[in-house]
Amino acid sequence: MKVLYLATTGASDPTRASIPLHIAANGSVEVDHESAVVLVGDATELASQETAERVEGVGVPPARDLFRKLLDNNVPVYV
Repeated sequence: MKVLYLATTGASDPTRASIPLHIAANGSVEVDHESAVVLVGDATELASQETAERVEGVGVPPARDLFRKLLDNNVPVYV
């Protein structure tokens, strides 16, 4: 299965910003789906490592850990 995740929320709402990353990293990667993440709108600020390092939502892993898992599993992240 091929899945494209669209992230539109930035650091101002860390939980909403992390949800597409979490589903891609801990959902699609775990079941071996071919996936990619697209950062658009406010989510483009997550492309900055400094910003991504401080994004920690409620009930989801920190964005830095999610990005690391995506990168480690060769999941493309487009801006």
